[in-house]
Amino acid sequence: MTFARTCSVALVGVEGVPVEVQADLEPGIATFTLVGLPDKSLSESKDRVRAALANSGVEWPQRKLTVGLSPASVPKAGSGFDLAVACAVLGAAERIDPREIAGLMMIGELGLDGRVRPVRGVLPAVLAAADAGYRQVVVPESAAAEAALVPDVSVLGVRSLRQLIAVLGDEPVPEEPSAEPGHDPTVPDAFGLVSSQSGLPGSGPLRVPDLGDVAGQRRARSALEISAAGGHHLFLKGPPGAGKTMLAERLPGLLPPLSRQESLEATAVHSVAGALEAGQPLIDRPPYCSPHHSATIAALAGGGSGVPRPGAVSLAHRGVLFLDEAAECSARVLDALRQPLESGYVVVARAAGMVRMPASFLLVLAANPCPCGRFGTAAGVCECRPSTVRRYRARLSGPLMDRVDLRVAVEPLARAELMAAAGATETTAVVAERVRAARERASARYAGSHWSTNSQVPGHTLRSHYPVADGALSQAEREMERGLLTARGLDRVLRVAWTVADLAGHDRPDREDVDWALELRTGISRGAAPGTVPVPLGEGA
Repeated sequence: MTFARTCSVALVGVEGVPVEVQADLEPGIATFTLVGLPDKSLSESKDRVRAALANSGVEWPQRKLTVGLSPASVPKAGSGFDLAVACAVLGAAERIDPREIAGLMMIGELGLDGRVRPVRGVLPAVLAAADAGYRQVVVPESAAAEAALVPDVSVLGVRSLRQLIAVLGDEPVPEEPSAEPGHDPTVPDAFGLVSSQSGLPGSGPLRVPDLGDVAGQRRARSALEISAAGGHHLFLKGPPGAGKTMLAERLPGLLPPLSRQESLEATAVHSVAGALEAGQPLIDRPPYCSPHHSATIAALAGGGSGVPRPGAVSLAHRGVLFLDEAAECSARVLDALRQPLESGYVVVARAAGMVRMPASFLLVLAANPCPCGRFGTAAGVCECRPSTVRRYRARLSGPLMDRVDLRVAVEPLARAELMAAAGATETTAVVAERVRAARERASARYAGSHWSTNSQVPGHTLRSHYPVADGALSQAEREMERGLLTARGLDRVLRVAWTVADLAGHDRPDREDVDWALELRTGISRGAAPGTVPVPLGEGA
């Protein structure tokens, strides 16, 4: 037989497309032709596969060889097709039985010595294989734990091409050194040589920054708790050193652990981006992404040459995106956040095609009050001109800020306040328990719908089906009539008020809940100080 086929996966954004790898041998001058829209790294597969076969003790067929990647209309990139190409060639040359590889999905790069090396995007590739009906996949040994996260799929992890040939030919499996120093072999499974254990393992113990490290800042801590409980975006404004970054870093610890589906979504994005940590194949805690303020639109929203890759908004999917020094970011970069903030995904269009990537995240913005950071503070005299301050603040556009529910001024602490707060603040575990209880109340209220947090509920539904207490909206309605609050802003005040009520254990928001939400929305104090609302705020509450 001079024809054989197997299967691999092409990644388009964070989604996989099954690709049939076909090999055909014909009489003629020994050539190797690869067709099917391969990119440069995939075209070089010819040389890698030839060298890997030779160094694995397999004679290269001296005939005309054509390898096709179908469907030919889908762009294919990367070195993850090497293993499938090598096995298709071996099947066409009758070195292995073509029937043994016809139902396999193979993902992996080949070294010149025949070792199988890991590639990006193993998890979404195996998910695509499972959706296409494949139940047996072959991956590099170091990626077997990641591939085994997909249920009902048998995973074979191999270290070298020699081992795979032996398994497919029912021959004794040779011992091979690990491709990665210090790598421990995983346990064998029913199908193949070595594989990770099935199930959904956790990501191991991590040192999560504790909210108890933050002294004072009662108002900002309250906003952080409300943000976590309701999924509301947050803006922190204050001078350098006031604690804005400390607060933002502690927000992921207040969020509940990810569900199974959310874990797979987040892990798939990080797998495509090559950002998974060694030994931790699953992301089971909300991710935290903090790009530099000089990041480009492609770095933030996704892109790059060829097929677009995930950006920071996708790496923060199901977690927190923190933009420090937000007013220093390009206005065009910040405005690129508008679409994902509304829809929960980002669409990147390139000449090679259009890619949709998940981007449902909690946004935290932090900025100084002016370029020198001393405007309106007691830390010296501000040296910025009024026009400079206006331009600086205008970088955070109105349409972007209209999507941010909570806006809090973070004031620097006095020495006496700093020393008095030592050891008196609530820890992350205490606040996270209140957040969990508030989210359970919201989930029970929205049972039967596809909403789970207050920030997800459309404004019309909130106004018509979930009324607040009588007279609770009087202040907010006056602010809307004066033009200080938009219609979308009123809806967002309602969402925050429901979160405040959930944290306080109220059946529905009362006037104090709505006034506190309005103050957090506008930044204008109306006497609804944190100590007067029925929200547990920690020290001194």
